[in-house]
Amino acid sequence: MRHRVAGKKLNRSRAHRKALRRNLATALFYHGYVETTEAKAQAVRGYAEKLITLAKRGLAAAEEDPSRGVHARRLAEGRIYRWVKDKDGNWVDVLAVLFEEIAPRYADRPGGYTRIYKLGHRKGDAAPMVLLELV
Repeated sequence: MRHRVAGKKLNRSRAHRKALRRNLATALFYHGYVETTEAKAQAVRGYAEKLITLAKRGLAAAEEDPSRGVHARRLAEGRIYRWVKDKDGNWVDVLAVLFEEIAPRYADRPGGYTRIYKLGHRKGDAAPMVLLELV
């Protein structure tokens, strides 16, 4: 029985699942959307929404006490990959995108920062594909 067991294993080891979540969340924050399978999208959706909530709380706390804002940034940095190369080969700070663009955009929204669109089945293995995007 799976009572009170959270998360999906996705037929991967713990380290592989962690890397997958970090990769998909980082890509979601950088691009604003990710095309992936339905199971992966459902597994990373809650992870990404918790990171956005962490960033929102970090911004609100930074106004009162700057050290609390730094703490939130360090927690988020441990959960996503901070640097991503763009098409021109320049490094982009995804953590700054999360805290300076995404979190203020959702400041008045109480939750539900992501949306999943079903795209149909993948040609190779008929896996159900979805588009996970920021609202």
